Order: sequence, then C-alpha cells, then structure tokens
Amino acid sequence: MSGSWWSSAAVTHGLVALFAMGSWVSVNSLWIELPVIVNVLPEGWNLPAYISVLIAFGNIGPIAVTITHYCAPGRLNERLVIHCIQVLAVVASALLAIFWSHTVTIAGAERSLPFLLFTFVMSLFCCTSNVTFLPYMFSYPPQYIRTFFIGQGFSALFPCVVALGQGVAKLECKTVNGTVHPQYLKENFPVQNFFWFLCVMLSISALSFQALMQRQKRLQDNAVQQEADNAAAKNGEETHPLHNGGTPVSEDQMRVEEQPRTFWTRRNIYLLSLLAVSNALTNGALPAVQSFSSLPYGPMTFHLSVVLGNIANPLACFLAMIVILRSSAGLGLMSLAGGVFAAYLMALAALSPCPPLLGTSAGMALVVTSGIIFTGLYSYLKVVIGTVLHEAGHAALLWGGISIQAGTLIGALTMFPLVNVYQVFEPAQECVDSCTT
Repeated sequence: MSGSWWSSAAVTHGLVALFAMGSWVSVNSLWIELPVIVNVLPEGWNLPAYISVLIAFGNIGPIAVTITHYCAPGRLNERLVIHCIQVLAVVASALLAIFWSHTVTIAGAERSLPFLLFTFVMSLFCCTSNVTFLPYMFSYPPQYIRTFFIGQGFSALFPCVVALGQGVAKLECKTVNGTVHPQYLKENFPVQNFFWFLCVMLSISALSFQALMQRQKRLQDNAVQQEADNAAAKNGEETHPLHNGGTPVSEDQMRVEEQPRTFWTRRNIYLLSLLAVSNALTNGALPAVQSFSSLPYGPMTFHLSVVLGNIANPLACFLAMIVILRSSAGLGLMSLAGGVFAAYLMALAALSPCPPLLGTSAGMALVVTSGIIFTGLYSYLKVVIGTVLHEAGHAALLWGGISIQAGTLIGALTMFPLVNVYQVFEPAQECVDSCTT
C-alpha cells in the first residue's frame, strides 16, 4: 500500500521528534547567538538580563493555561492552543530575522525594542509549550514520550551546531604596542541568516504537528470504519485505548481514559520534585554559569562542553527507549549523582577565573566530562519521569509540564541576581593570564 509507510510507527516517531524540537528552540537559539548580538545592539552585555526578565514574563502563558484547566476542567482545546502559539512563534521569528537590529529612541536613549518585543513573544511560546506539548502527548502510547524528549534535545543541539558553523565568538589574540588584545573574527554568515534558520525550524515543528493531526484523524476514521465492519465479530474483547496498535486517541477518549484516582501520592509528589530540581539545574542554574565554569580553560573547552553536552541530551533520551529505571531509590541516586557533577561545575564557576587544574589537559577533560555526565543523567531522569507520569494520566503530564516550568523559573530567578546584580562570578578575560603568581 502506498500510504502504509505514512501510517508506520517510524514516521510517527519522526514527526513527534520534529514537533518537540520546536518547544524551546527559540530561547536556546537566542542564548547561543548572544555573543554576536551584544556587539550590535545598544544594550550590550546587559542584554542577558533583559532576556532573563522577558523569559520570566513568558510564564504568563503557563499560568493562564493552568488557571483554565483548574477553573474549566476539560474545556481547554490543547490542540488549538498549540496551533496558535506555533503560528505566533513562526511569525515572530520571521519578523526577528528582518528587524532584529532596528532600534528606537526611548527617553533619549537607543533601545532595541523590536528585538525585545519578539523575544518576549517567543519566550511566551516556549514557556507555554511546557504545559501544552507534554500533556498533548498523553494521546500517544508511552514510547512516544521518550521520542518527545529526544526532540526537545534537538532544540538545543541543532542551533548549537549551526552556531559553530557560523563561527560564533571565535577570536585570536593580537599584540599591539606590547599589549595583547582579543580580536573577534567575523562570522561566516550574518545574524539574520541564523534567525531565518530558527524560523525554518519552528515552521518544521508546526508542520509536523499538523501532520500528526492529519494522521490522527485518518487513523481514527479508519478505526471507526473497521469497528463498524467488525461489529458482529466483537465478543467483548477489550483493548487499552492508548495501546491500540500505537494509534493516537481523540480528546473524548482521553477524558474516558482519565479515571478518578488519586494523583497526589507520595511517589508522584517525589517524582514531580525530582523533575523540578533537575530542570532548575539543567535549564536555569548551570546554563547561567557555563561560561564561568568552562571558558577559563579556553574557548575550545567551552565549545566542547556546550556541543557534547547537547549531544548527550538526545543520546540519554534514546537510551531511555531501551532501558527504563523505575525504582524511586534508583531515580533518587541518579539525581544525587547528577547533583554532584552540578556542584563541581558550580564550584568551578565560583573559582573563576582561576579554577583548579587550569592550563592542564586533566582540567579541560574534567570540566567537559562533568558537563556531559551531568546533562546525560538529568536528561535520562526527565524521560523516565515523563514516562511514569504518562501512565498516571493526562493531568499528571500537565503537572509534569508545570513542574518543568516552575523548576526552570526558580533556577533562572535564583541565578539572575547572583550573576547580573551581585556579580558573584568573575569572568575570565580573553588573551589575559589572570592567574600567574
């Protein structure tokens, strides 16, 4: 059959991964492109503070979705919300590619108002995706949750690879009048091209979701027809609606699947707490100090740490498709082990610009390896918890999304004053050895 390949599980996995890829690709791309943007926009290196605040305001979306679920249970059309925020993100990214460098005069000072406005719109999309994309995945069997998290890993990996090809933050040390100065090299392609790439990725994500909707409708129509044809042959044989050959279910079936059982058990609260802590570290705390922890060892160490860490994310999610650790004690030990590596990286950031083993291969290897293991452990942990929450129902996935967003927000708000206000962490200076005795 010509359409059999389109209905295959492999295509579904691919579409789910591409759909999930769009969840945080906007914000990830902004952070990755930041070293180039700050050299053009008038806010300079104050721009990260503005972006952090705008991302915090983006939590208006998750709050609105959560209130709607609470006040009108079952009335929110998640599919429509996803379509709307995806279209909004695609339009915002296209306008960002055109107007990102434009400025306006406010109170006598030049401000990059278009960039900040479109950044807020994309932050709103990213934050809202945590409480819409993940609950939507309840309409698919549990194995697709793992594919979903692999796709989320791509949202950081793909922009990172493109930025490396662009040559972001590449520099060479020039000696002028006996003084060494860093000289940043020109990028291989301009910022607007990078933002057009972002627009393409968001468009692919939106089209993948539309394809999932079309396939879902076709499969459900075929299931209804087959049920009518085989009505006489049915003798009370039951199948689980979420495991009907991998076929997604409708919203009405999802409501039937929801059972009035108690969700707030000690185990589920424990899992949500682990999910919040892991996201506070991976999405909030450690990214804020990654330059402080790895850049003193050199630009190559920094780039290896970023790239290999982003590769570890989808690889860990892929491992979860093969091996699932469900033990509460095992998940706790995994979280604790990840916390040890997180503490090491945080200690390196606190000791910047003169961390231990500076200038040695061992120091470089330790910081890169720690970043890989830290990211891999917590990525695996998030996939396993997502799988377990899927089995607990649609509401559990909603609370999982809320926990992810809450943890991310807490981590970011905790680090923001330490990095930008109190300046606890001291950056390493390019081409300058600040640690010679």
